Amino acid sequence: MSDATLHASDQNPDDFAVQIADQIESFLVAVTEVAKGDEPDSAVPFLLLEVSQLLLAGGRLGAHEDIVPDERYEPDPGPEPDVDDLRENLARLLEPVDVYSEVFDPYEPRKAPVPARISDDLTDVITDLRHGMAHYRAGRTSEALWWWQFSYFSNWGSTASATLRALHSVLAHVRLNQPLEELDGLDTDQAMGDETLELEAGKVMAEEIAGQLGLGRVK
Repeated sequence: MSDATLHASDQNPDDFAVQIADQIESFLVAVTEVAKGDEPDSAVPFLLLEVSQLLLAGGRLGAHEDIVPDERYEPDPGPEPDVDDLRENLARLLEPVDVYSEVFDPYEPRKAPVPARISDDLTDVITDLRHGMAHYRAGRTSEALWWWQFSYFSNWGSTASATLRALHSVLAHVRLNQPLEELDGLDTDQAMGDETLELEAGKVMAEEIAGQLGLGRVK
């Protein structure tokens, strides 16, 4: 039976937990390595791959029956690791394309797009995942799975999905040699009062973005 109809009786819960934890750990390690900036030329495609693989784990959690933790109240997992350095490193690495526009809920009518940052999104996702990983490493497997499933629906699933779309869009524009709208007009530090998102006039050719990111394009 596929994961699309996964229930506790269909798979050993311990096997499922190990597989999810491995996928999440792989994402945490990979994004941390990318943020070091040692290979800026491959940063965007590599992040696209890692976020895609993480969302596979999220989809499995989402398709699973509701996970109930062993304890009624969540045990204290300890202090949350600081992510400011990680966020700043990602922002510098992705500076040409870090800001993008996103609609939070596609089913909410007339919802205006809002500005977001890939660097903020990735660190937000990592914060959620590390929280669950702290439980997992402490041996609280059901608590970890519950947290990952709950936060997938409430936060990191939609955040990672938006990030994936942004990364995909960057690569698509570059590889298809399509102009990108100038993104300087998007400001995540200011509220967007209008129902339509205003973009500054002007175009940035895909070759220019590719050059800044060190990406090639299909001839």
